[in-house]
Amino acid sequence: MDDYYLKVGKASDLTIPGERRLYRFFEMLPGLLSWGTLAGSILASWLFPVQTAFFIIFFTAYWLFRSTYLSIHLVGAHRKMRGREKENWIRKLESIPRWKDIYHLVIVPCYKEPYEVMQQSIASLADAVYPKDHMIVVLAIEDRAGSEEKEKAEALSQKFQNTFFRFLVTCHPAHIPGEIAGKGSNEAWASRQAKEQIIDPLNIPYSSVIVSSFDADTVVYPQYFGCLTYSYLTIENPLRTSFQPIPLFFNNIMEASILSRLFSFSATFWQMINQERPEKLMTFSSHSMSFQALVDVGFRQTNVVSDDSRIFWQCFFRYNGDYKVEPLYYPISMDANAAPTLLQTFKQMYKQQRRWAYGVGEIPYFLFGFIKNKAVPLSKKFSLGFELIEGHWAWATAPLLVFVLGWLPLLLGGAEFSQSLLSYNLPRFTSLMLTIGMVGLITSAFISIQLLAPKQKEKGILKLLLMFFQWILLPFTTICFSAFPALDAQARWIFGKYMGFWPTPKFRKPEKGKAAPIQGEVSL
Repeated sequence: MDDYYLKVGKASDLTIPGERRLYRFFEMLPGLLSWGTLAGSILASWLFPVQTAFFIIFFTAYWLFRSTYLSIHLVGAHRKMRGREKENWIRKLESIPRWKDIYHLVIVPCYKEPYEVMQQSIASLADAVYPKDHMIVVLAIEDRAGSEEKEKAEALSQKFQNTFFRFLVTCHPAHIPGEIAGKGSNEAWASRQAKEQIIDPLNIPYSSVIVSSFDADTVVYPQYFGCLTYSYLTIENPLRTSFQPIPLFFNNIMEASILSRLFSFSATFWQMINQERPEKLMTFSSHSMSFQALVDVGFRQTNVVSDDSRIFWQCFFRYNGDYKVEPLYYPISMDANAAPTLLQTFKQMYKQQRRWAYGVGEIPYFLFGFIKNKAVPLSKKFSLGFELIEGHWAWATAPLLVFVLGWLPLLLGGAEFSQSLLSYNLPRFTSLMLTIGMVGLITSAFISIQLLAPKQKEKGILKLLLMFFQWILLPFTTICFSAFPALDAQARWIFGKYMGFWPTPKFRKPEKGKAAPIQGEVSL
């Protein structure tokens, strides 16, 4: 079978020794690059302080230019998102007669989430401005979650059974050989059940079904499905396209800790920026795609942790590079990372970022795929390959290079270097570049305030000022909750210490006068 490489999860899945060794090298490559960069910076600061100082000057200037470039994209994405929120998408759809042939299959995989979280997500689907008789909702629970999970699913089924065209509860069996227990395997099971129980019996064309993968805490904005449907019906070749909204991690943002808020804004802004670069955009977290494409690739892989990005690469190789992600510039809302105590929040932030960074495992997958699939254009191989490799390298190394290692030549360069003019100017130049870079932080601060304006009115001026000045902590956050988790994840690939799927624990502070909600876990 020529396309066997599409289902590879790790090197040991390959049976041919040469291919297994090659894939294993690709697994190690990102970590070797990142850890090698840091080790090389320390060694070079001691042995070649002058050359290292010039490298630091160049890198700091490059990082300033890159930050400015991304800030411009952030402003543009924010403006477009606000514009799309104001559109009446159902009215726009009325000019396309066949829009009423489109069905939306919404899959919500759950694992021990509180009932309140699950209910809020389903209720947002019910409140969406879109014909409910063309919406199929699948609540995908896990058998390993126990009887309490089934009771919550039954309660939701009774509440929403008559709201949508179909409301299906699926229960993913535990301990299926070859699977990694997590969101991807659960969703693959749910997708097959929806196909067998609803779509095929009713003879609904796969090309007329848009499937949306939503995390259990995803709250859709009212016009989401209208915007999605319009994009699906007006772009070229929608069957070979995924559709990416902007995830705003805002459901509980005002109750989250200051570092959690900063972490959430950073993740949100990065996704907003990526909307402005559609040629490099990949699926992330909650997203949508044609059901036809999902069937063509044999549904989601069940042996990977980062299934949200993997489904893009599956389709990319299945269609020989003729697959893309369309930015919707339309928001959905999800939860910020929070816990009952500050220490627990920090631990969760680290683990969540490490799991996201574990997506570096896509690099060996696509490098191996580039070798196996000769039909993918070389230009696409280089463009997407460089973007992903450079992105994960920068994720792990850039905060340390900019904020920490830039001072090493002064410490390790020796007496001769410390008396040079270059040694005198190095800290001044880097400080100047970082000061200029504050423009990007101020831009982010203003946009964060605008995004939360309705919530801030209820919290007062002190909360508003805190939202602005929290961005001063960004260097600390990017080092401790971005670079370190990324280096951790890449080291695991180096040594073959593969991770399983870790669902982020879920917590929301109770409203005054109400009992605390049941704590659970959410699959972000």
